[in-house]
Amino acid sequence: MKLNILFGGASFEHEISIVSAITLKEKLSNYELNFIFCDQDHTFYLIDASKMKATTFSRGEYKKMPKLTLSQGSFVQKGMFNSLEISATVLNLIHGGDGEDGSIAALLDFFSIKYIGPRIDASVFSYDKRYTKWLCAARGVKCLESQELSSSEHSNIQIPYPIIVKPSRLGSSIGVSIVKEESKLDYALDSAFEFDNSVIVEPFLQGVKEYNLAGFSANSKFCFSIVEEPQKEEFLDFEKKYMDFSRSGHVKGAQISKELELKLRASFEKVYKNLFEGALIRCDFFVVNGEVYLNEINPIPGSMANYLFDDFEGSLKLLANSLPHTKRAKVNYEYIHSISKAKGK
Repeated sequence: MKLNILFGGASFEHEISIVSAITLKEKLSNYELNFIFCDQDHTFYLIDASKMKATTFSRGEYKKMPKLTLSQGSFVQKGMFNSLEISATVLNLIHGGDGEDGSIAALLDFFSIKYIGPRIDASVFSYDKRYTKWLCAARGVKCLESQELSSSEHSNIQIPYPIIVKPSRLGSSIGVSIVKEESKLDYALDSAFEFDNSVIVEPFLQGVKEYNLAGFSANSKFCFSIVEEPQKEEFLDFEKKYMDFSRSGHVKGAQISKELELKLRASFEKVYKNLFEGALIRCDFFVVNGEVYLNEINPIPGSMANYLFDDFEGSLKLLANSLPHTKRAKVNYEYIHSISKAKGK
């Protein structure tokens, strides 16, 4: 099977995307892969598979490789006398801004390029934590209470300490702080506001159980990963998540009851249905006194959460063969013709 792995992007999670792409090169060894890198200036490059290593990007060596443009249905490498179409389903592996905010989805839709990843509306509701909570409220999925602050508001926190402060539109725990007393609040807010002008404040629940579940819908049937209980201290900070993205070995499933597993799956389905079709996502849940709460939607999980699937290659193929089709309006100029005819022109 052929896939174009699209990675990089102009976001704070640019380097994480590179790590994910290098990991998937190993995990998808039976696929025919092209690697398309989007740099911070939004220029696309076709990366030689043998050069898929961190130093290619940190040293700027990718700039010597062929540049690509987009055309209807494909990426294109233009030559002096001819052009080469890089035609295959695209796997959107750009984390954070560009990849998860809907920008890449809009671009691929505009050029009628088939892709695995969240569509525009799904990106909107998962990229911004405020909108994720609205989605939960609309679909009957529980989430933690929260308070939103803008960059001009640094006080009036209504939620009792300890609290967790996080940018509204950022992943990988970047800019996230646990605040146990008011004297530490300003520093945490300043840190979060470096990355976003909107911040979410939530209660920090000590000792809470946390579970991750990945999955997708293919041919109107849900395919789930194992349920993972992430090993952590207080919370997974950026460094721990960064290392986590490079995982390629299978992990053990959480020791939970079938009843709880079914609850997690039910919440996942409520979030996913009629919104995330075409994407493999991971939902991170809290469990408090037996009740399931959605913590976060990861519309493009690090390394696509390959380590949670028994057969990741087979799962991705199943998803690629059941992608949604975008309906395009047919333009036939009947209206203009009828006006012209009426006017005798």
